[in-house]
Amino acid sequence: MAQTILVVDDDHAIARLVRAYLEQAGFRAVCAHDGATALRTLRTERPDLLVLDLMLPDRDGLEIARALRADPTTAALPIIMLTARVDDTDRIVGLELGADDYITKPFNPREVVARVRAVLRRTSGPVTPPQRLQHGDLLLDLDAHRVTVAGSELELTPTEFDLLALLMRNPGHAFTRTELTEQGLGYAYAGLERTVDSHIKNLRKKIERDPNAPPLLETVYGVGYRLRTL
Repeated sequence: MAQTILVVDDDHAIARLVRAYLEQAGFRAVCAHDGATALRTLRTERPDLLVLDLMLPDRDGLEIARALRADPTTAALPIIMLTARVDDTDRIVGLELGADDYITKPFNPREVVARVRAVLRRTSGPVTPPQRLQHGDLLLDLDAHRVTVAGSELELTPTEFDLLALLMRNPGHAFTRTELTEQGLGYAYAGLERTVDSHIKNLRKKIERDPNAPPLLETVYGVGYRLRTL
């Protein structure tokens, strides 16, 4: 069965264009043109991925993303933000809210398709044998897609989960931002490697429990990040 992509954009022409390219690529695409319709469609269609414009007539896309991440039933839904905003602040805020990717207008619709495929590869890959990664009281279950700290389950976005898995597989290894995007996320984030900082910031908030203890996710100045060796 084809995976369903919900495209939310108040520009009907752009929504139709993106839908046409997604359908040509083999996806099932559904469109909504305002926040209220988008939220209703999310409940009825249960899409596999959301392409979300930030500038909507009734609700800001960031507000919608925040609500989705706060709801356990949609917290893991992959989100690609699509917007005319080019300010770094807007992009970083979107990523800190848990967006998995961010595309600015004008764009090539083929790029949207490529980004959709890349995100879905990370979130719905082939079934693998049960695997667990453990680092002190931090436990990551690859099969169940669960992360716990001292037995308490954490809500991670797909991007945060994949980055953490890469770091936990290689404790002590200093990854550059480019390596984290290419190896952890599955594609090159051309020219935007520093956006990984936002994902690392989110991970730190979720897995670092003792502010007086050495950080688990260490910054390697001039390089990138590594998971501290215990």
